[in-house]
Amino acid sequence: MGKNFNELALEMHREHQGKIETISRVKLETRDDLSTAYTPGVAEPCRKIHANPDDVYTYTLKGRTIAVVSDGSAVLGLGNIGAQAAIPVMEGKAVLFKEFGGVDAVPVCLDTQDTEEIIRTVKNIAPCFGGINLEDIASPRCFEIERRLEEELPIPVFHDDQHGTGIVVTAALLNALKVVGKKIEDVKIVLNGPGAAGTAIIKMMLAAGAKYIIACDENGILYKDRGVGIADHKEMLCTITNPEDLRGTLADALVGADVFVGVSVGGALKPEMIKTMAKDPIVFAMANPTPEIMYDEAKAAGVRVMGTGRSDFPNQINNVLAFPGIFKGALEARARDITPEMKVAAAEAIASVIAPEELDEEFIIPSIFDRRVTEAVAKAVAEASRRASRK
Repeated sequence: MGKNFNELALEMHREHQGKIETISRVKLETRDDLSTAYTPGVAEPCRKIHANPDDVYTYTLKGRTIAVVSDGSAVLGLGNIGAQAAIPVMEGKAVLFKEFGGVDAVPVCLDTQDTEEIIRTVKNIAPCFGGINLEDIASPRCFEIERRLEEELPIPVFHDDQHGTGIVVTAALLNALKVVGKKIEDVKIVLNGPGAAGTAIIKMMLAAGAKYIIACDENGILYKDRGVGIADHKEMLCTITNPEDLRGTLADALVGADVFVGVSVGGALKPEMIKTMAKDPIVFAMANPTPEIMYDEAKAAGVRVMGTGRSDFPNQINNVLAFPGIFKGALEARARDITPEMKVAAAEAIASVIAPEELDEEFIIPSIFDRRVTEAVAKAVAEASRRASRK
């Protein structure tokens, strides 16, 4: 009988009253210790920072600490559960940043879902942090919040639900294509579920060299004159996808497709659809907890390489492979932004952890516990940032 992780989680959180704590990096054992860490000595780093604001990175936690910011409006599969109920997830995210990336992270759950108030609040707390990780903020507000904060803050802002997913999916795709002997610029890709994550995945795949992507939602293929359900970010997607202006359903889009990427709903992909795809189809079915098609069913229908978001199947596509190393590298490079070039570098770094001779249908993405991943991503991101700053 499997473990009841719901009960185990309640027990863990109850026993520890959450998952994180504040630990001092200095000892306070004597009067001299106290006078150095606090008054009167603490006034001197304050003077230095006042005279040269850039010294905040030298004398404080800013250069190694990020904020994990959420309004609780789109938490996991739980939906809009609000700020307080989101705290366990944001605490968990902070733990992942620390354990996998060595990055200190503070959960900040905001009791507002007003776009302007969120932007204003994050800007007001930003002096303490070297970066902002946006988390579980509902679409389409998440697009505006991230865009504005990127423009108005001098530190990197990263919405992990969008870009972390896009980076890891792209890494998995790069290796899956090696397995089937195809090139990203030659394949037809169909993405189902063009919300926040789906939009970022499309942009990432294009940045990595994809030329032919079709996006589908509950109303079918996205195209410029469709009208129904086309607003906000979907208008933009119509300009960068569907180069042949196809019309129809998901089933129509999949005819001859090489790759299916699902960030939609369980059961959306049927075996009969897979049978119309090109030879050696690649399927990433990432709806949670039930994927668009189950692993065994997809393989029986002819899928060559299959990935999901689940840990009980091969090829788990998990954001933990990306975000710790991305912020580690961005903080090390003192990056102002996390650029498309840095994201592509991160995807390529994740993919490169698996040696060519190790690649196979059930091993296209490294384990989240492979500690080489964070170091590879951090190095690639920092180098991409430094290259951009030299231009």
